[in-house]
Formats: sequence, C-alpha cells, structure tokens
Amino acid sequence: MVEKVFITSNNKATFVCPQCGNVTTANVAKYAAIDKKITVKCRCNCGHRFDVSLEKRRQYRKATDLPGTFYYRQDTGDMDKGIMRVVDVSTTGLKLKLNVQPRFSIGEMLDVEFHLDDKRHTLLKKRVVVRNIYKNLVGTAFAPNEGDDPNLGFYLMS
Repeated sequence: MVEKVFITSNNKATFVCPQCGNVTTANVAKYAAIDKKITVKCRCNCGHRFDVSLEKRRQYRKATDLPGTFYYRQDTGDMDKGIMRVVDVSTTGLKLKLNVQPRFSIGEMLDVEFHLDDKRHTLLKKRVVVRNIYKNLVGTAFAPNEGDDPNLGFYLMS
C-alpha cells in the first residue's frame, strides 16, 4: 500500500521510511501546482525504496468506523435522532454515514455523539454544520463555537 504524505502550506512534506523509521522533510514545491494524483519514489539512507502519494488536502483525515448518534432539530421544533457511523475525522470536521436518508439540508446544524476507539474510549459530543450530502453520506464541519478539542487532536496523531 502506498502511504499518503501531506504537503504543508509552505510546500514541504515529511517522509517516514517504513523500514527503519527515518524521518526526512523535503521541499516539494515543484509538485504543489499539479492537479492530478502524484506518486513519488523515495530512497532512504538505509537503502530501502518506497512509494508515497503526495496529498494536497488542507487537513489530514483519519479513516474510522465509529458508531454514534446524530440529533437534528426539525422546523417544527421536534428532535429527530438517528444512528450513524463516523467514517473519517479531521481537525475541521467529520464524514458521517447515516442509517437513513438525511431529512436535513446543507447548512443546517446537527449534534453528534460518538466514542473514539482510543484506550479511554473518549466520548465526543460535537455540533456540526452540514457541508455536503451524497445519498446517506454527510460531510460536516465543526460549528465555529466548538473550538479545538485536545482529545481529537491526540486521536488524530495516534
């Protein structure tokens, strides 16, 4: 499997050798403007050769499969509730897979609850804004008043 490496805002990328763990940061500015998938071949000082895919997303997304619950306040004031799975997490939002077709629209707020799969099974309760909907997949961003969550930050680094 080809590892993903993220290009930072100053066009640097950090490569980690899967063989020995050696870490190297390199300037990848010549690749930053290319709009297609970029795979580069790397050679570590230990002699190991490996391929990496350069990723231009602003935020790292961690693939997950975390069960949880979403809550949505309908126009009538009634609270709607459903089962979901968090399929990816970043510092700015979540991608959710709902067990039902969504009854809300882009721009509306949801409250979500789920446990991380870390050692403490940390419970997260977040308010999110719906950014996109495709069938039962819902892309969300954390609401502006949510602030940074250290539990989520540590989880993304693990």
